[in-house]
Amino acid sequence: MLNIVLFGPPGSGKGTQSERLIKQFELIHLSTGDILRAQIAEKTKLGLEAKQIMDKGELVPDNVVVGMISGIIENNKNAKGFIFDGFPRTIAQAEVLDKMLIIHSTNVALLLMLDVEEEVLIKRLTLRGEKSGRKDDVDINIIQNRINVYHSQTKPVLEYYQKQGKAFQINGVQTEEEVYSDISKVMSKFVK
Repeated sequence: MLNIVLFGPPGSGKGTQSERLIKQFELIHLSTGDILRAQIAEKTKLGLEAKQIMDKGELVPDNVVVGMISGIIENNKNAKGFIFDGFPRTIAQAEVLDKMLIIHSTNVALLLMLDVEEEVLIKRLTLRGEKSGRKDDVDINIIQNRINVYHSQTKPVLEYYQKQGKAFQINGVQTEEEVYSDISKVMSKFVK
């Protein structure tokens, strides 16, 4: 099973690159953002709670996210692998993910970190907000808070996987094709 963590700050291009990886390697996409937005759209209890938290640009609690991810892994035991997009966001989540995958006799093969400067992120997110109307991409204060939360709470996950020799940084300020070319070079070391 090929399990990839696609990692980077909001607006780094994770969604775009995950689509390419999913097609090429037939992986199941686990985007916590998509899962949470679906719960919000369905107005579930979890979705309503998550919306209040997300609207402030803050992270949804670990127990909520981990429960959702665990259920999806359990329901897809025969998958070729998963691409984790937006998860893990904390070292605690990374540790839980590793334990969860061990139960299924697999592990995280690699973490691909899309590295993008803050000014570029802000431009990308505000443009995305104008096109999509996503509240968390329109307000510059929320955008800045999301970036700050990424640096303080999420970026340490990179070091967690670096210590395991599984983290690779990709320049995310290139064309989509150039970013994927760099990703493909790294992937060639893991997929025969």
